[in-house]
Amino acid sequence: MSLTPALFGQLAQAMGIFVLICALITGLAVAFQWSWRYRMVGATLFSVVLVVGLFSLSFEPITRSSIAGSVPFKLVYDRFGSQATIAVAPTITPEELEATLQQASSNLFSSGRNGQGKSQMTIYARTIIHPREGLSKPIYLGRVMRSLNLRNDPNMKVEIFADKFAELPQNTAS
Repeated sequence: MSLTPALFGQLAQAMGIFVLICALITGLAVAFQWSWRYRMVGATLFSVVLVVGLFSLSFEPITRSSIAGSVPFKLVYDRFGSQATIAVAPTITPEELEATLQQASSNLFSSGRNGQGKSQMTIYARTIIHPREGLSKPIYLGRVMRSLNLRNDPNMKVEIFADKFAELPQNTAS
């Protein structure tokens, strides 16, 4: 069973009915001054919080898309603004990087991002190499620029920095 926005909408409706039943029992408990009436107030209010959470999940899908050819990446910088950075292995190829940037673009999209006046989000891909003992060098291999407002951005631009691939060690670049 996959978690879809429609499923969260149905769960929110079912929990809403449960809240109404809890509210009715709470009203009776308060009216008749039963000893457990305050427990019912707490249970009812907690149920309201759950309904609000389920309802909000019905707006935004939480499922991740899968782009063929992409490789695993790690999110290393994201302050929920207009820029993010992912880390990839130094063994990545330009074709894999393009698919991985598209994957990251899809996974990191959120309508709640704060663009701070910008209309585009930029995601950089970097790797770290070790030219010699005790020295680490980050290399930015590419970036993707996409809209902050459109989930399926038709104008998404993936840019691969081909010259940076030449800096990768030869035994790991192929």
